[in-house]
Amino acid sequence: MSRPAHYTHGSVEVIDYIREQTGDGFVDYCVGNALKYLSRAGLKGSAAEDYAKAAWYCQMAAHVTAPERFDDPRGAR
Repeated sequence: MSRPAHYTHGSVEVIDYIREQTGDGFVDYCVGNALKYLSRAGLKGSAAEDYAKAAWYCQMAAHVTAPERFDDPRGAR
């Protein structure tokens, strides 16, 4: 998933702010977003795009859960 300017405006990326605010609930947030994209796949735009977004959130959840095994889906951090 790309990192559009509207997600990185200012000094903090939105996903990092959400992680900071949700604390231990961040993985649940990621899973919820993955489910959202999977359940609406193809109903609002490209199904492939929705699948890619769902995969990104699953990758982020895996990274947060086991950072020693899974890379940050945003690349090197």
